[in-house]
Amino acid sequence: MSAPASDRLDAIVIGAGFAGIYMLHKLRNELGLRVLAFEKADGVGGTWYWNKYPGACSDVDGIVYRYSFDRELLRELMPESRYVPQAQTLALLNEVVDRNNLRGDIRFGTGVVGLTFDEDRNEWTVRTDDGAEYVSCYVVGALGPLSERNFPEIEGRESFAGRLVHTGAWPDDLDITGKRVGVIGTGSTGTQFICAAAPVAGHLTVFQRSPQYVVPAGNGPLGADYLAQVRDGYDAIWEQVYESRVGCGFQESDVPAMSVSAAERTRVFEQAWQAGSGFRFMFGTFGDIAFDPDANEAAAAFIRAKIAATVRDPETARLLTPTGYYAKRPICNDGYYDAYNRDNVKLVSVKENPIQRITPAGVVTADGVEHQLDVLVFATGFDAIEGSYDRIDVRGSGGRTLREHWSEAPTTYLGVATNGFPNLFMVFGPNSVFCNLPPGIESQVEWISDLIAAAEQRGAARVETTVAAEDGWTQTCRGIAEASLFAKVDSWIFGANIPGKKPRTLFYFGGLGTYRRTLRESAAADFDGFVFGGREVPAAV
Repeated sequence: MSAPASDRLDAIVIGAGFAGIYMLHKLRNELGLRVLAFEKADGVGGTWYWNKYPGACSDVDGIVYRYSFDRELLRELMPESRYVPQAQTLALLNEVVDRNNLRGDIRFGTGVVGLTFDEDRNEWTVRTDDGAEYVSCYVVGALGPLSERNFPEIEGRESFAGRLVHTGAWPDDLDITGKRVGVIGTGSTGTQFICAAAPVAGHLTVFQRSPQYVVPAGNGPLGADYLAQVRDGYDAIWEQVYESRVGCGFQESDVPAMSVSAAERTRVFEQAWQAGSGFRFMFGTFGDIAFDPDANEAAAAFIRAKIAATVRDPETARLLTPTGYYAKRPICNDGYYDAYNRDNVKLVSVKENPIQRITPAGVVTADGVEHQLDVLVFATGFDAIEGSYDRIDVRGSGGRTLREHWSEAPTTYLGVATNGFPNLFMVFGPNSVFCNLPPGIESQVEWISDLIAAAEQRGAARVETTVAAEDGWTQTCRGIAEASLFAKVDSWIFGANIPGKKPRTLFYFGGLGTYRRTLRESAAADFDGFVFGGREVPAAV
């Protein structure tokens, strides 16, 4: 039985991080729709609410790791340092919520567990974990690409007598000062944690699954003169971001690495190493590091030489040195390799010395050693992109579930919609653009808002992407990915961190600027790739 019209909503937003906050603002404040957002946490922030681990920080320059839509807020609340710590990003998001009066339409502590589409009424029934049901025309998933935590299956995990935590759910009361700490994982989060934990832990044992190419971050305070220049030049800064490939606020290179001499390559790499930033090192030095094996090897060899020159113990340096392509998500941290020169830091390569089991006292490795610990930290990442949707029972046309639709691989059109699920949109769904998240999120939120506005203006009861559009975009994303070196390594950006999952394309690697042009072209062509229906639909004016 359908809910009374007075109880029905125009739209429901799932999540209140960067994407959900802006989506609620666009739909409620700008389109004038009746909207509710549901957030399973007790506050806004998404990633920046949950990830409170020591060292948690953006690794994209803070002047562009934020919203661009509110120019007044941009100029009022400037970052104090190049990279913004977790607490400051969370404070910024709370400020956006309050200055746009959004908090009253967010239901905190409420998770969405089910979505069912009614084909006769062209509306969604949304079920929450407190047993309530809501009916809405549109649903927008703003679940976050990195929100479903991944715990690898290790024997005895539940037996550990100390504190066992995931970096994606760091408890407020946990202080690691002076404690024996173990950390599993050395990705972007793991390396941040290691750099923060090494100076304060009594002892830190790093269980490394794969060695990483890590460049310096170049973090530090931002001077008043620099911030004044940023305030005056924000329009040009954002124009450059939105026309670039990765949207990180620096000038990307188009120079092929092999087109210059070896000495010039070394000079460029050294300059980038001193400046800091993982994305800048990969995309700002030369234009083909992610695609040309020779260019990639030049960058990788430079970083390997830095490891050898930094880490004093030869065996530790060997274990820390990657041998494959430099083609995972770029990582940067100040002092990462230096941390292994400390007497209180021990490196264990679990490829050479696997973890056998977890005991009440710690972790036992294949060599028979029991590494005694007070705290065991899983910096083991997330079931990226699709994992957030797998936890919700989503049933579209004909009762077909989203899990069934994505059984071979998750697919969408433009990263925002999938056929068979009308009026359901996703912010950073599968095959969204690989870039700095806030400008990518803004691009999608604004486009979804325009699509919903178009449906409302023409009186359409439903809007849905076509099979042809979804299949075409999937092939485009796969083609670009397979032409890159990213596809040649095991990485979470292809789902390789989740046991049992086949490698799959999860991102569009064609660049933010090109992606935004694709969005504009679709909108200009009457939202090509979508069909409107359900009521009499007048021709577009």
